[in-house]
Parts: sequence; C-alpha cells; structure tokens
Amino acid sequence: MLLLAIFVWPMIELLAQDQIYSEKLGYPANVSLLIIYVDDAGLSWGSNRGSIHSIEEGVANSFSVMMPTSWVPGIDSYIRENPEADAGYHLTITSEWDDYRWGPVMGKPAVSGLVDEHGYLWGSVSDVVANASPEEIEKEIRAQGEFAIGMGFQLTLLDSQMGTLFADPDYLQVYNNSGIDFEIPVMIPGGHNSFLTYDYRIQAIKELKHQWDWEEKMEISVSENGRQVWEKEVPVPCDLHNVSYGWQFSDMMKASDKEFQQFYTLKYTETIEKLESGLSMVIMHCTNPSEKFEDISTTG
Repeated sequence: MLLLAIFVWPMIELLAQDQIYSEKLGYPANVSLLIIYVDDAGLSWGSNRGSIHSIEEGVANSFSVMMPTSWVPGIDSYIRENPEADAGYHLTITSEWDDYRWGPVMGKPAVSGLVDEHGYLWGSVSDVVANASPEEIEKEIRAQGEFAIGMGFQLTLLDSQMGTLFADPDYLQVYNNSGIDFEIPVMIPGGHNSFLTYDYRIQAIKELKHQWDWEEKMEISVSENGRQVWEKEVPVPCDLHNVSYGWQFSDMMKASDKEFQQFYTLKYTETIEKLESGLSMVIMHCTNPSEKFEDISTTG
C-alpha cells in the first residue's frame, strides 16, 4: 500500500483518543501528516492537465479518477507511464452538468435506478437517493474499480463524488465495505474531524437558519462511521478539508493568474497551519482553464 502523506509538522498538543492511524503508520502521535488531493481527473482534457501539473510542478501528492467520464484514457496513459503515481478513484454516481453527461460503467439495464430517462447518471444526490438501491450502488462501485484495474493501474484510495455515498446509511456501508474488500484507504474521517466538524456545522447551521429551525446552543455533530473502517485495519484520514469552493476572491472576473495564485496560496497556507496532529486530507480541484471548460462546467 502506498504511503500517501509526505509533509510532516510537529504539533504541540496530543489527541486525547486511542491510537490514531498516523501512529499505526509509524509516526509519532504529535506530528501532522498531509495528503494534498486533486479531484476529478478523467473529467476532461483540462482536468487531466491540471491534475498532472499539480502533481509534477505543484504541491499535490495524490489525485482521483472519475471512471465513467470521457477523458479517462488520457489519465490512464499517464498513470501507466508513471507507475509511482498515487491515483485513487472518485466513485461517480452522479452526472451534474447540463451539456456534458455520462452514464454508469455497468450500463443502464444492469443499474436502471442509477439513471434518468436519457440513460445518464442522475444530476443530483437527492435524485440518486430517491431512485437507486444499495445493491445497484454496490454493482456500479465495484464495476468502476474493476474497470480501473483492468486498464492497468492500481487503485490507492476510494472517495465519493459530490458526497453521494454519504447521503444514505446503506450507501455508506457499501462504500466502507468496498474499501475493506479492495484493501485500500477510504475517504471518510475517523479521527478528531476538526475541519470536517467545522465545515459540517457551518453548513448545517445555514440550512437550519434557512428553515427557521435554528436555535442558539444547538449541538451539531458529525458521524463516527470512519471508526468501523479503522477497526478493519484500513487507513482513513483523521480529518478532511474540502471547503475551497467557498473561498471568494474579491473580483473573480478581473483577477490575473498571479493574483489567483497568491490568493489560493495564502488560503491553503492558512489551512495547513491550522492542522491538528494525525493524518489529514486537503482536497482541491485543478484544471487547465481552457475556453471549453467553461461550457462543460456551467449549469442552468
């Protein structure tokens, strides 16, 4: 199994909990390990170029592949030419864009609950939950993994596009079991969950306020599902940071590449400085900003 984390910082405080996974990997309890992880390779030519550039010339040390999408052969070629590449797969059960869609690896007849009337994967998580059975989810997950292995690269991580597999307890169980069966890490925090709890709490409070159900001093908690995976000796991170979509540059339309770089460098530096001890994952999305990508990623 590949060791994903490459950056280590000593930390002052220790976690008051059982042995964390970084200790099982041989690191002291008072250090922080960091996985910088790029989502969505295989989505497009631009996503492939952005992922590769981030690995070779940036700071990322791992990336994920969306197996049902059209540009998987391109990223597969890179992985086979660079066998040291740390490539997981981005379990893709949704197809969210308006004019760029994809269907399940299994095909519509085998997993009819996963597709809309046109044969594409559902465009939203809520549509998946309303229509797809856990058995169909499991078929498609395993088919995507087997597809990757058949193309010639070894998976190193599982994660869930749009968090779809966290939206239903039965889906989550299938997801966890898949990591156990494949014997590779799954992206579901099982430690202190500091960043994840903060992000989850902020989003939950926004939703409750929108529904006029929020009251001060309400308790907002995050599930401890990751611990069941730890118990099977399958690595999971202690924490997850996936809030960069919410970072707002003052004037996105007029910003230069240098200004964007400075802005995001500062934001990620601030993130890293706040890491607690243990194994943390920071997710980013990187693409070559070609004129075609705007058409791919625009909805509505």
